[in-house]
Amino acid sequence: MTEKNYNGVLIFAEQKNNIIHKVSYELLGKGSELSRKIGCSLSAVILGPEEIEAQELIYRGADKVYHIVDTTVFNKPDELIYTENIVSLIKNIKPEICLFGATAFGRSLAPRVAALLETGLTADCTDLKIDDDMKLIQIRPAFSENILAHIKSDIYPQMATVRYKEFEEKKRDTDKIGEIIKIPTVKTSNDLIEVLEEISNNSVNVQDAKVVVAAGASVKSAEDLNMIKELAVMLGGEVGASRALVETGIISKDHQVGYSGNRIKPTVYIACGISGAPQHLAGMKESGVIIAINNDPSAPIFNVADYSIVGDMYKIIPEIISAIRNNNLTI
Repeated sequence: MTEKNYNGVLIFAEQKNNIIHKVSYELLGKGSELSRKIGCSLSAVILGPEEIEAQELIYRGADKVYHIVDTTVFNKPDELIYTENIVSLIKNIKPEICLFGATAFGRSLAPRVAALLETGLTADCTDLKIDDDMKLIQIRPAFSENILAHIKSDIYPQMATVRYKEFEEKKRDTDKIGEIIKIPTVKTSNDLIEVLEEISNNSVNVQDAKVVVAAGASVKSAEDLNMIKELAVMLGGEVGASRALVETGIISKDHQVGYSGNRIKPTVYIACGISGAPQHLAGMKESGVIIAINNDPSAPIFNVADYSIVGDMYKIIPEIISAIRNNNLTI
């Protein structure tokens, strides 16, 4: 709808196995800023069983939490069931802004919600602002991050998905008072889809890792990836990868870093045999310390690296591993 009979900011708090995804706290942080600018309330919606710590969303900034309660139906990432319940709530409370995390599930869920509400959606935003007309300005990279598009909608609710790790988490305030409103589900089954098995490797957590050792197209085989894994384990980190390596099938997409993969901000990022295409740099350039190993001295990765090592990674990485093992090197 174009007329302004909508009010408030609503964020979708994603959960899995009763654990709230950290992107929800980032959305609450940004949502608090937007709601203060507009002069409205900040709410969150979470779907799951009674035992979910919905109060945590109050501590993180929400004035109200709408807890859509069901013991089992929200255990599986069924977008259709989630969509029906969220759309029903939005039609009832009419928030002017709705924000979703640009996680794998959020990217699938948000377009379905927007379609049923007959409103627009800006995907993968990196910033959000309020203009002089009190409208949401949704900012996202375009043309391989060569420009930033500023998008404004006249239709309510104004919807966006926001990339993980773009904003700071809202700090916890246990003195904050808010209201938790429990709501029964409006849809509890989906006859069109049956989840048989979840095959994603849940042990991969590149986005939250403090250290990421990433491999590029220079890795010739899955066996050669073992030295990357060994270095990552020694440093207490995770293995990342460029899109080129993922496309060879040597490593799964869960490890991919870049514009079409994971956006990360580790304390230390070690790029091994990665040339540094713009799409890759977009996902890791905000890392604390960047160490690049590449045999091409003109590789673009060196333009963003804090420490550059020009040479054959097949010789350099084993030397680093040996030095760490012998306590001759710390990172």
